[in-house]
Amino acid sequence: MDEEQKRLSIKKWAEEDRPREKLLLKGSRHLTDAELLAILIHSGTPIYTALDVAKQLLDKVGNDINKLGDLTPAQISKSFKGIGKAKAATIAAALELGRRRKEATGNNTPKKITSSKDAYDIIYPYMAEQKQELFYIILLNRANAILSYHKISEGGMTGTVVDPKIIFRKVLEGGAISLILVHNHPSDNQQPSQADIDLTKKIQEASKLLDVSLLDHLIFTNNSYFSFADEGLL
Repeated sequence: MDEEQKRLSIKKWAEEDRPREKLLLKGSRHLTDAELLAILIHSGTPIYTALDVAKQLLDKVGNDINKLGDLTPAQISKSFKGIGKAKAATIAAALELGRRRKEATGNNTPKKITSSKDAYDIIYPYMAEQKQELFYIILLNRANAILSYHKISEGGMTGTVVDPKIIFRKVLEGGAISLILVHNHPSDNQQPSQADIDLTKKIQEASKLLDVSLLDHLIFTNNSYFSFADEGLL
Protein backbone atom coordinates (compact mmCIF):
# COMPACT_ATOMS: atom_id res chain seq x y z
CA MET A 1 0.00 0.00 0.00
CA ASP A 2 1.47 3.36 -1.05
CA GLU A 3 1.18 6.60 0.97
CA GLU A 4 -1.85 7.85 -0.97
CA GLN A 5 -3.71 4.61 -0.37
CA LYS A 6 -2.84 4.77 3.32
CA ARG A 7 -4.22 8.28 3.57
CA LEU A 8 -7.44 7.34 1.80
CA SER A 9 -7.86 4.23 3.93
CA ILE A 10 -8.71 6.38 6.98
CA LYS A 11 -12.17 6.89 5.45
CA LYS A 12 -12.76 3.15 5.78
CA TRP A 13 -11.90 3.09 9.50
CA ALA A 14 -14.79 2.52 11.87
CA GLU A 15 -15.93 5.83 13.34
CA GLU A 16 -14.82 4.80 16.83
CA ASP A 17 -11.27 4.34 15.48
CA ARG A 18 -10.95 7.84 14.00
CA PRO A 19 -9.56 10.26 16.60
CA ARG A 20 -12.14 13.02 16.17
CA GLU A 21 -15.12 10.66 15.98
CA LYS A 22 -13.71 8.60 18.84
CA LEU A 23 -13.58 11.74 21.01
CA LEU A 24 -17.20 12.58 20.20
CA LEU A 25 -18.36 9.01 20.87
CA LYS A 26 -16.32 8.14 23.95
CA GLY A 27 -14.94 11.39 25.35
CA SER A 28 -11.46 12.86 25.37
CA ARG A 29 -10.19 10.63 28.19
CA HIS A 30 -10.38 7.60 25.92
CA LEU A 31 -7.90 9.03 23.41
CA THR A 32 -4.16 8.57 23.53
CA ASP A 33 -1.83 11.59 23.58
CA ALA A 34 -1.04 10.96 19.91
CA GLU A 35 -4.74 10.86 18.94
CA LEU A 36 -5.43 14.13 20.78
CA LEU A 37 -2.48 15.80 19.07
CA ALA A 38 -3.60 14.42 15.71
CA ILE A 39 -6.92 16.26 16.09
CA LEU A 40 -5.03 19.52 16.69
CA ILE A 41 -2.72 18.88 13.73
CA HIS A 42 -5.43 17.60 11.37
CA SER A 43 -6.63 20.90 9.82
CA GLY A 44 -5.62 20.71 6.15
CA THR A 45 -3.69 17.47 6.71
CA PRO A 46 -4.93 13.90 6.04
CA ILE A 47 -5.70 12.42 9.46
CA TYR A 48 -3.54 9.35 8.77
CA THR A 49 -0.57 11.66 8.26
CA ALA A 50 -1.59 13.79 11.27
CA LEU A 51 -1.52 10.73 13.52
CA ASP A 52 1.92 9.77 12.24
CA VAL A 53 3.19 13.32 12.78
CA ALA A 54 1.76 13.34 16.32
CA LYS A 55 3.44 10.04 17.19
CA GLN A 56 6.79 11.21 15.85
CA LEU A 57 6.50 14.51 17.73
CA LEU A 58 5.81 12.66 20.98
CA ASP A 59 8.71 10.34 20.28
CA LYS A 60 11.02 13.36 20.10
CA VAL A 61 10.09 14.32 23.68
CA GLY A 62 10.29 10.77 25.01
CA ASN A 63 6.47 10.46 25.05
CA ASP A 64 6.45 12.97 27.91
CA ILE A 65 3.54 15.37 27.38
CA ASN A 66 4.93 17.69 30.07
CA LYS A 67 8.15 18.15 28.08
CA LEU A 68 6.08 18.94 25.02
CA GLY A 69 4.23 21.58 27.02
CA ASP A 70 7.53 23.25 27.89
CA LEU A 71 8.39 23.84 24.21
CA THR A 72 7.67 27.12 22.45
CA PRO A 73 5.69 27.10 19.17
CA ALA A 74 8.95 27.81 17.32
CA GLN A 75 10.61 24.79 18.92
CA ILE A 76 7.61 22.61 18.08
CA SER A 77 7.52 23.68 14.43
CA LYS A 78 11.25 23.06 14.07
CA SER A 79 10.99 19.58 15.59
CA PHE A 80 9.14 18.11 12.61
CA LYS A 81 8.58 19.33 9.07
CA GLY A 82 4.90 18.35 9.12
CA ILE A 83 4.09 21.00 11.71
CA GLY A 84 4.02 24.63 10.64
CA LYS A 85 3.87 27.71 12.85
CA ALA A 86 0.04 27.81 12.95
CA LYS A 87 -0.30 24.17 14.04
CA ALA A 88 2.55 24.58 16.53
CA ALA A 89 0.71 27.55 18.05
CA THR A 90 -2.49 25.48 18.26
CA ILE A 91 -0.65 22.69 20.11
CA ALA A 92 1.05 25.14 22.50
CA ALA A 93 -2.27 26.89 23.21
CA ALA A 94 -4.06 23.60 23.94
CA LEU A 95 -1.34 22.46 26.33
CA GLU A 96 -1.35 25.84 28.09
CA LEU A 97 -5.13 25.68 28.50
CA GLY A 98 -4.74 22.24 30.05
CA ARG A 99 -2.12 23.57 32.46
CA ARG A 100 -4.33 26.53 33.44
CA ARG A 101 -7.34 24.28 33.94
CA LYS A 102 -5.33 22.13 36.31
CA GLU A 103 -4.20 25.20 38.26
CA ALA A 104 -7.72 26.71 38.34
CA THR A 105 -9.24 23.56 39.80
CA GLY A 106 -6.48 23.28 42.38
CA ASN A 107 -5.71 19.81 41.13
CA ASN A 108 -2.16 19.79 42.43
CA THR A 109 -2.75 16.97 44.89
CA PRO A 110 -1.50 13.66 43.48
CA LYS A 111 -4.29 11.21 42.68
CA LYS A 112 -4.50 8.32 45.12
CA ILE A 113 -4.74 4.72 44.01
CA THR A 114 -7.35 2.98 46.13
CA SER A 115 -8.17 0.06 43.84
CA SER A 116 -7.03 -1.79 40.74
CA LYS A 117 -9.70 0.12 38.79
CA ASP A 118 -8.02 3.42 39.71
CA ALA A 119 -4.75 2.18 38.22
CA TYR A 120 -6.51 0.90 35.09
CA ASP A 121 -8.24 4.24 34.54
CA ILE A 122 -4.99 6.19 34.99
CA ILE A 123 -3.10 4.16 32.41
CA TYR A 124 -6.01 3.73 29.94
CA PRO A 125 -5.11 6.70 27.68
CA TYR A 126 -1.58 5.36 27.21
CA MET A 127 -2.50 1.78 26.32
CA ALA A 128 -5.92 1.97 24.67
CA GLU A 129 -6.06 0.58 21.13
CA GLN A 130 -2.33 -0.14 21.07
CA LYS A 131 -1.32 -2.85 18.61
CA GLN A 132 1.98 -3.65 20.30
CA GLU A 133 2.66 -4.79 23.86
CA LEU A 134 3.65 -1.98 26.24
CA PHE A 135 4.94 -2.16 29.80
CA TYR A 136 4.40 0.69 32.28
CA ILE A 137 5.06 1.25 35.96
CA ILE A 138 3.13 3.53 38.33
CA LEU A 139 5.19 4.89 41.23
CA LEU A 140 3.46 5.76 44.51
CA ASN A 141 4.34 7.49 47.77
CA ARG A 142 3.57 6.31 51.31
CA ALA A 143 -0.03 7.52 51.01
CA ASN A 144 -0.53 5.57 47.74
CA ALA A 145 -0.64 8.84 45.79
CA ILE A 146 0.88 8.78 42.31
CA LEU A 147 4.37 10.20 42.03
CA SER A 148 4.82 9.40 38.33
CA TYR A 149 4.34 6.72 35.71
CA HIS A 150 6.81 5.54 33.09
CA LYS A 151 6.86 3.41 29.96
CA ILE A 152 9.55 0.80 30.51
CA SER A 153 9.43 -1.04 27.19
CA GLU A 154 7.42 -1.82 24.09
CA GLY A 155 7.49 -4.76 21.75
CA GLY A 156 5.39 -6.58 19.21
CA MET A 157 2.02 -8.29 19.23
CA THR A 158 3.17 -11.19 21.39
CA GLY A 159 5.43 -9.64 24.01
CA THR A 160 8.01 -7.13 25.15
CA VAL A 161 11.31 -7.51 26.98
CA VAL A 162 11.35 -5.99 30.47
CA ASP A 163 14.60 -5.24 32.29
CA PRO A 164 14.04 -5.16 36.09
CA LYS A 165 17.11 -2.93 36.46
CA ILE A 166 15.33 -0.16 34.52
CA ILE A 167 12.25 -0.54 36.71
CA PHE A 168 14.19 -0.21 39.96
CA ARG A 169 16.28 2.66 38.68
CA LYS A 170 13.01 4.55 38.12
CA VAL A 171 11.80 3.51 41.57
CA LEU A 172 14.94 4.80 43.28
CA GLU A 173 15.13 7.99 41.22
CA GLY A 174 11.50 8.74 41.98
CA GLY A 175 11.74 8.04 45.70
CA ALA A 176 8.82 5.61 45.46
CA ILE A 177 7.58 3.55 48.39
CA SER A 178 5.51 1.23 46.22
CA LEU A 179 4.80 0.48 42.58
CA ILE A 180 2.27 -1.08 40.25
CA LEU A 181 3.18 -2.94 37.08
CA VAL A 182 0.93 -2.64 34.03
CA HIS A 183 1.22 -4.24 30.63
CA ASN A 184 -1.28 -4.82 27.85
CA HIS A 185 -2.26 -7.85 25.81
CA PRO A 186 -3.09 -6.62 22.27
CA SER A 187 -4.94 -9.91 21.77
CA ASP A 188 -7.40 -8.79 24.51
CA ASN A 189 -6.73 -12.01 26.40
CA GLN A 190 -6.80 -11.04 30.08
CA GLN A 191 -5.17 -14.15 31.45
CA PRO A 192 -1.50 -13.94 32.55
CA SER A 193 1.04 -16.08 30.76
CA GLN A 194 3.64 -18.08 32.65
CA ALA A 195 6.17 -15.41 31.67
CA ASP A 196 3.90 -12.76 33.25
CA ILE A 197 3.69 -14.77 36.46
CA ASP A 198 7.44 -15.39 36.58
CA LEU A 199 8.26 -11.71 35.99
CA THR A 200 5.85 -10.65 38.72
CA LYS A 201 7.48 -12.99 41.24
CA LYS A 202 10.92 -11.75 40.22
CA ILE A 203 9.96 -8.09 40.68
CA GLN A 204 8.21 -8.87 43.95
CA GLU A 205 11.29 -10.56 45.42
CA ALA A 206 13.61 -7.78 44.28
CA SER A 207 11.22 -5.17 45.73
CA LYS A 208 11.51 -6.71 49.17
CA LEU A 209 15.28 -6.24 49.12
CA LEU A 210 14.79 -2.51 48.49
CA ASP A 211 11.98 -2.20 51.06
CA VAL A 212 9.54 -1.30 48.27
CA SER A 213 6.06 -2.81 47.95
CA LEU A 214 4.77 -4.28 44.72
CA LEU A 215 1.05 -3.51 45.08
CA ASP A 216 -0.28 -5.01 41.86
CA HIS A 217 0.37 -6.13 38.31
CA LEU A 218 -2.40 -5.35 35.85
CA ILE A 219 -2.87 -7.01 32.49
CA PHE A 220 -4.62 -4.37 30.42
CA THR A 221 -7.16 -4.93 27.67
CA ASN A 222 -9.34 -2.30 26.01
CA ASN A 223 -12.47 -3.41 27.84
CA SER A 224 -11.20 -4.76 31.14
CA TYR A 225 -8.14 -6.01 33.03
CA PHE A 226 -6.67 -8.78 35.18
CA SER A 227 -5.33 -7.81 38.61
CA PHE A 228 -2.77 -10.04 40.33
CA ALA A 229 -3.68 -8.43 43.66
CA ASP A 230 -7.43 -8.91 43.23
CA GLU A 231 -6.87 -12.55 42.28
CA GLY A 232 -4.71 -13.19 45.37
CA LEU A 233 -1.52 -13.74 43.37
CA LEU A 234 0.53 -11.13 45.29
